[in-house]
Parts: sequence; structure tokens; C-alpha cells
Amino acid sequence: MGVQTLTSPVQEYYAPPDSMLIRVEDLWKTYDMGAIQVNALSGVSFDIPRGEYVAIMGPSGSGKSTLMNLIGCLDTPTSGRYWLNGRLVSELTDDELAYIRNKEIGFVFQTFNLLSRASALHNVELPLIYNGTPAAERVERAQEALRRVDLADRMNHKPNELSGGQRQRVAVARALVNNPSLLLADEPTGNLDTATGVEIMNLFDRLQAAGNTIVLVTHEHDIAARARRIISVRDGKVARDEQVR
Repeated sequence: MGVQTLTSPVQEYYAPPDSMLIRVEDLWKTYDMGAIQVNALSGVSFDIPRGEYVAIMGPSGSGKSTLMNLIGCLDTPTSGRYWLNGRLVSELTDDELAYIRNKEIGFVFQTFNLLSRASALHNVELPLIYNGTPAAERVERAQEALRRVDLADRMNHKPNELSGGQRQRVAVARALVNNPSLLLADEPTGNLDTATGVEIMNLFDRLQAAGNTIVLVTHEHDIAARARRIISVRDGKVARDEQVR
């Protein structure tokens, strides 16, 4: 009688269904702090379907920024699994993660991160320059992204010629120009006055209605309430996960 060889399940066996853009499964992130270890995340798990609008909330030190860095492929977990758009990105190399960041994720930051001497159009082109998109196609796609955020008449303006809200719209256009699977926004209204912040959140509503998946990281309850779902993080764990509208 022959010997039967038992094989381990392949990674695809665990992969989430196509309807799930994001799956995080038992994510841990541990930092060595001299003689002690600090768990910034302790076994976080959740799914985010395609097209959903999620806010991640938590006080300072809760682990929400660490979670954002993992979702954005800016860092890797100590243990656990993270799938983005069907790929097990928690197992990728640094070079592979850089490709995922450029191709799959559009980032919107509190501080805009625009080149001060470049026009709005050139700022939006930057991700396409990095991935080698031909010049004519770059311009066309950047113009379309700026039209999507209502800045068709500001394409040739530099950041210092734009209001704070317009600068953040340029940043949103830059995040959208690669048609990413995920729009990841970190405190996107933090440097804006209340009225301008409302304008940016209205823009996110429109983008989500058009089919974009949005994950918003914030500590502000009124901003989080604009999402469809709130994941509250405390002490490195998911304290609450609820649909809000």
C-alpha cells in the first residue's frame, strides 16, 4: 500500500470572494521597545466589500494609524494575513508592495503633499510618471481626474494659487488618476476650515456613489459619520464595527 502524502492548503484556499476588496485576518503589529514589546495591533480582523465607504476611528495611541499603514501597504504586519483585491499582500516583498501602492491604492493626506512649484496638472500626473505611462496618455488622464473633482479651470495653477480646499481636490485627483481599487484618506479635512471640509466630504460622497471604495481614517466623529460604516479601534483591537447609514 502506497504512502499518502498530505499537503498544506494553498494560499488561494483562504482567499476572500471577489466581492471583498479587503480582508484582514488576525493582524498583529508588535514593536520592540528595548526590553519590552508593544502590541500596536492585537488580532484585528474585518472585511470590506467593494464600493463600501468605511471610517476607521480611534483616539491617539489606539492603533488606527498602524492599521492605516498596513492597509496602505506602507508597512507589513508582524503576523496575520491581509488581502487586497485578491492578493495576499501581507506576504509580498518591499518592491512588490511599492507596485501595489502605485497601482491599487490612491492616498489622500491631511497635508496635501503637493509639489509647490508644479501645476495642478503636473502634480496629478506624478503617479503616472512613476509607472511609465506615455506622456500624451498621462496628460489626458490627469485632465480627466481634475475634471472629476471640479478643477477643470485650475489645471495650470500652482498650489500657492489655490485655496486649501482646491489643493485637497488636487490631492484627491492625484489619488484617483491610476483608477485605484482603494481610496485611502488620512484625516483629509484636518487642515481645512469647517465649510471647506464639508465640501471635501461631499466630494467623497460623490466618489463612493460612483463606485469607489473609500477608507477614511479620522478621530473626528462628525467626519466619520459621513461614512456608511465605522470601525472603532481601541488598544489595538476592533472595539466596535457598525453600519451607520
